[in-house]
Parts: sequence; structure tokens; C-alpha cells
Amino acid sequence: MSGQYFRAGVGAVIFNHERRVLALERADVPGAWQLPQGGLEESEEPFLAVLREVSEETGISPANLDHLDTYPEPLAYELPAFARSPKTGRGQAQFWFLFRFDGGDDYIDLAVGGEFRAWKWMPFDRLIEATVDFRKPVYRKLAEKFESFLAL
Repeated sequence: MSGQYFRAGVGAVIFNHERRVLALERADVPGAWQLPQGGLEESEEPFLAVLREVSEETGISPANLDHLDTYPEPLAYELPAFARSPKTGRGQAQFWFLFRFDGGDDYIDLAVGGEFRAWKWMPFDRLIEATVDFRKPVYRKLAEKFESFLAL
């Protein structure tokens, strides 16, 4: 494949009782923080895919997530040219879901997936500052849509 396509994916905004979102620091890019996300497998429904991705990347069980809202349409971002590949394509078009987390911090285990080196709870605006530039427009739309759930 030429890498000139947008990969279908999913993402999760997960917040805790303090209304902070779960941010993950990439293992391959120290200092780059993001939300849990990943690609859709063939014939997989987006909601089931996001539960799978969250479990794979964070160790969080679907039983500890309360689905509260869904972004009404897929959101896309374009990768910088150096980051494109046949696997990643030109970028991603993602279905986004909002979840309230009802477990303890000890329920989070990044060793499950190995894609991330650290995690922390942070205000959404702080995550937007800490993420790579190509993700910022998507994260701003998510913050606006889910503001009523995340406002203190």
C-alpha cells in the first residue's frame, strides 16, 4: 500500500473523579503525551475496538469504564511526512468515545501493551499543550464537545 490513505481508528477520553483525563507518554517519543487510541481491525465495530484498545494499552477493564458520550463524527489528523508508513498511512480518521473511570490507579498497567512509558491524570487543556502539534486540533474539538463532563 502506498501510505496515501487515512487509517480508520478509535480513541478514548477517559476521566477520573477529579475530572482529569488519562494521558499516556509514548515510549518512542519521550515528552509526547496522548490519549489512548488505535486502529480498527477488519470488520470491527468502533465501540468494541475502543474497549479493546483501552484494555491493550492501559490494562483498564471495560467493567471499570462508564461510556458517557460519543463524538458525533470521525475526526482526522494528518501525520508529518516522516511518520507515514504503509501501516500508519497518511494519518488517522478516528471515532472518539468519552468514559468515566471508576477504578483505582492500580488498575492501570502500561506493561500490557508496551507502547507507553508513563501515564498521569491531567487537565485536558494541559494535555493539549503536551501533545504533538498534529493532534492538537482533534484534541481541541474533543475538549469542546466533552466540556460539560470535564468542567470542575
